[in-house]
Amino acid sequence: MKFQIEDVTVYFPYDHIYPEQYAYMLELKRSLDARGHSLLEMPTGTGKTIALLSLITSYSLSKPSNPVKLIYCTRTVHEMEKTLAELKLLYKYQVECLGKAARMLAIGLSSRKNLCVNDRVLKAENRDSVDAGCRKLTASWVRDLAVQNKNVELCSFFEDYDRAGDVLLPAGVYTLQDLRLLGKEKGWCPYFLARHMVKYSNVVVYSYQYLLDPKVAGIISKEMEKESVVVFDEAHNIDNVCIEALSVSVRRQTLEGATRNLSKMSQEIDRLKATDAGRLRSEYNRLVEGLAQRGNLPNNDTWLGNPILPDDILKEAVPGNIRRAEHFLSVLRRLVQYLKGRLETENVVKEGPVTFVGSINAQVGIDQKMLQFCYDRLHSLMLTLEITDTDEFLHIQTICDFATLVGTYTRGFSIIIEPFDERMPHIPDPVLQLSCHDASLAIKPVFERFQSVVITSGTLSPIDLYPRLLNFNPVVSRSFTMSLTRDCICPMVLSRGSDQLPVSTKFDLRSDPGVERNYGRLLLEMVSVVPDGVVCFFVSYSYMDGIVNSWNELGILKEVMQHKLVFIETQDVVETTLALDNYRRACDCGRGAVFFSVARGKVAEGIDFDRHYGRLVIMFGVPFQYTLSRILLARLEYLRETFQIKEGDFLTFDALRQAAQCVGRVIRSKADYGMMIFADKRYTRHDKRSKLPGWILSQLREAHLNLSTDMAVHIAKDFLRKMAQPYDKTGGGGKKTLLSQEDLEKMGIGNTDMLF
Repeated sequence: MKFQIEDVTVYFPYDHIYPEQYAYMLELKRSLDARGHSLLEMPTGTGKTIALLSLITSYSLSKPSNPVKLIYCTRTVHEMEKTLAELKLLYKYQVECLGKAARMLAIGLSSRKNLCVNDRVLKAENRDSVDAGCRKLTASWVRDLAVQNKNVELCSFFEDYDRAGDVLLPAGVYTLQDLRLLGKEKGWCPYFLARHMVKYSNVVVYSYQYLLDPKVAGIISKEMEKESVVVFDEAHNIDNVCIEALSVSVRRQTLEGATRNLSKMSQEIDRLKATDAGRLRSEYNRLVEGLAQRGNLPNNDTWLGNPILPDDILKEAVPGNIRRAEHFLSVLRRLVQYLKGRLETENVVKEGPVTFVGSINAQVGIDQKMLQFCYDRLHSLMLTLEITDTDEFLHIQTICDFATLVGTYTRGFSIIIEPFDERMPHIPDPVLQLSCHDASLAIKPVFERFQSVVITSGTLSPIDLYPRLLNFNPVVSRSFTMSLTRDCICPMVLSRGSDQLPVSTKFDLRSDPGVERNYGRLLLEMVSVVPDGVVCFFVSYSYMDGIVNSWNELGILKEVMQHKLVFIETQDVVETTLALDNYRRACDCGRGAVFFSVARGKVAEGIDFDRHYGRLVIMFGVPFQYTLSRILLARLEYLRETFQIKEGDFLTFDALRQAAQCVGRVIRSKADYGMMIFADKRYTRHDKRSKLPGWILSQLREAHLNLSTDMAVHIAKDFLRKMAQPYDKTGGGGKKTLLSQEDLEKMGIGNTDMLF
């Protein structure tokens, strides 16, 4: 369907649109017009992705003289593929309406591991090894050597791509699979082709890291135009992604690996001195001039960019005492030795970056300027030494990453040294962590550089906390509700078992046999009345292990298995994938299944349990973070002092967004239906419950707030009976929940409020 929003003709590839999609587009259009940033919370299963893509691509088509580029960031490759599939559908519709004028070029960009088509390189088991395998065949010095020696192996895909010159793809939407097929067909390298096409595309879909992690963003995203709209989809955890991008952990294994790396580099330098001293001399001269030449490296030689954000460091010259390769290695040896000494501690130590840098300077004579340039100096040296197996040098890269960050930032970081993990105090496992507390540091360049940044998700409540955490002022901040023809979501708060004993995962109650038994009885009662799939989320792996063991001893698991098969998420990705696959098969064949999962785990973040795969989700407890974690305590202190965010407020906000994310997995469209049980007495408190998203709260009735197991079973039976009745999808009788083109024309602009 085609319709107008103010001066923009929107091309929408479906015959009907939800009222909230239309309202969402209106708000999005306002923020694009204002050239500002926006925060939009839209319920899951209401077509958020297609609404975003339709509006922004149509907005770009309406401004042919100054089109905007869309940079769409997703968390996982699975989400990226889903977005590109929607985009394909949209492009097909735009071509039907506009013909060649549709002119969209959309590309998905991922790591070499997901795009490479060279079987020899793909044999490597992890991403770093695939990257290194690629460099061994494509680095400029390897290719120069191959000219003289025909036995040197190169990548035929990269060579053919390079010979093809400045390749331009025809208009269209290219998924990762499309790029791989095109690469095999033409004999071109899909990874370098995608990297090259990014600057010519109207729409780029890639991972958060490509914008938020400075090491990657410095290479991939440096050429993006200012007139771009950046969308962070499923961005409820964006503050954590920003913090992880600027945090580094150093263990004993890291330091031992770094020592081995330094010995190998030292041997290489001695070999170069004997065979090709001119190369070391020319590197020295280049460093005297400064690091501004970095941008001129060929694409296939670029390694990770600088882990810090300020641009001015690249315009300075490298300090004199680390310009010579052997001097730089001696500085790194002293730094590694110093860090080894710091790890020998028996007490927990917490320091600020300024104190830590002062201590390094006093003890081993390395000043802040030298630390600041470590990463770039290492990068330059590895290029000079022509090192291709970068995966073997990850340890020394980590040390230089740490040094550069600690030498650059004076605020928003802590150095925390722990001699052992508090949960296993008898096992010595010292770790030194440079922990970032300020999420706004990583995202600040994105807000400053691009004209509009859209942060959107199904769970952004309470929405007013995000501008404070990320330190920005949105021009639009709005939470949308769900328009329903029938109440297809049934949230319940269960505060006690059938024996009226309270249930909770509070620390003093969680291992109480009564609580474990009541949780077990709740699951047993529910699997006997709910058809198909049931998903259970626990607060942590250790809690899940403990309670499942107890249920096994009590014989509850055996009884559950008579109704449904049981599958469990583990920390092993392959095992979990297999468990999910079998869970789906059990639901498909009518046997029914229960899936045990963990809040904050992979399943809670990215797997949908739509239709019969999830008719009920039970959240056992409130998923608070481990509150004795030193890193969390340091972050809470920083948030209190800098942004005046109280500890309790942040912890509750963080726990409830995780709980909402878990239960939101159960409903992925309006034709779907499902129940949500929040099994913990703390959810009855208003300060906890009010932080859930509005679309869940609007369905949570007063009568469902303080239930026992038997009452919850009665409500579940009643709900399932109602859902079994046929219903009118378009919404007869008053409120319409599907709008056609005529409805939109009749309604006119500005009357969307009457639909909610």
